[in-house]
Amino acid sequence: MADVLKLCIPGKPEYVGTVRMALAHVAAQAGYDIEAIDDIKVAVSEACTNIIIHSHTNVDFTYDVIIECAEKSITISVVDEGAGFEMGDYMEPIPGETRGSGMGIFIVRALMDDVDIKTEVGVGTKIRMTKYLQVRAV
Repeated sequence: MADVLKLCIPGKPEYVGTVRMALAHVAAQAGYDIEAIDDIKVAVSEACTNIIIHSHTNVDFTYDVIIECAEKSITISVVDEGAGFEMGDYMEPIPGETRGSGMGIFIVRALMDDVDIKTEVGVGTKIRMTKYLQVRAV
């Protein structure tokens, strides 16, 4: 059975660092190496930042970060009840193209082993991402 940690985060940029620190601690305790921990922190930071930038029109909102730490995996869900979006409108970046924004989902998918995005306009978005523990031979 997985250990579960649920954080309710104010929708302000200054709290993304708090999420990163909590994730780093949980992942380190679970045996992840520094490279995997960095991947997890960057992916989750991107998901949190997307919520802060795109999800809400009001300034007073919260979103949830749920960390599930199992024996051989860590799964993080970032959940908001904001604007949502049409997944069909998302465009993967074109190699060599410079974009100022719109890279968040691409980065999350590149850094995590499994990513599932559920979103509905007017309801919100849930990004569930998993990193599997890689045991390195000594």
